[in-house]
Amino acid sequence: MDHSIYDKRGYPVVDVREGYGEWVRTYEQTVLDEMDVRLLEALRTVDWAAPRLVLDLACGTGRIGAWLKRRGSAAIDGVDITPEMLEVGRGKDVYRALHVADVARTGLPAETYDLCVQSLADEHLADLRPLYLEAARVTRRGGLFVIVGFHPQFLMAGVPTHFDRAPGEPVTIRSYVHLFSDHVKAAHAAGWSLREMEEGLVDEAWLRKKPRWEAYRGVPISFAMVWRADG
Repeated sequence: MDHSIYDKRGYPVVDVREGYGEWVRTYEQTVLDEMDVRLLEALRTVDWAAPRLVLDLACGTGRIGAWLKRRGSAAIDGVDITPEMLEVGRGKDVYRALHVADVARTGLPAETYDLCVQSLADEHLADLRPLYLEAARVTRRGGLFVIVGFHPQFLMAGVPTHFDRAPGEPVTIRSYVHLFSDHVKAAHAAGWSLREMEEGLVDEAWLRKKPRWEAYRGVPISFAMVWRADG
């Protein structure tokens, strides 16, 4: 579902490549670890040090790649459609290789990776099925796909993915609402089985950094799912 039917902000909407190409200047100062890293650290079914080869889908500036590297991932490749984000990621020196590509059509070889990770990107996809199919194609049997996303309930509360392209000039990056049933259907069709799920709420840690979000206290804001490639 296009997020526009829920949007309460009414900001101008830009496409993904344009939006992230501009947001890159302030992205890492804007996106909080409470959104994704905290959920990754809460997962119990993933041994982050075990994979020999990892694919970071929609790797952006390399926030998650750097987190993975600190946990012992031997080699990490990254894919993103925004060259400006990849330039920042390249400067972190955590990736074996970086590719400008769509997460649903990476062009990477099949059955290569022990672990695929995607953080905070699924809401920009009109259809989840190509993502889950591509992740399944490049993952070895028995491998994992960990996806962290913007919670549909928070999107449906009217808050889109947005940033300030200039002070007082907020814009929305085109977003879509995917129910958890959409994830399950797409994942099962691609041969994945669910191993674990976590959800994050707007809590005291969030409100210390975003006190204006008091109205969202207790509302789910992000989620993490761990899928296993059963082949």
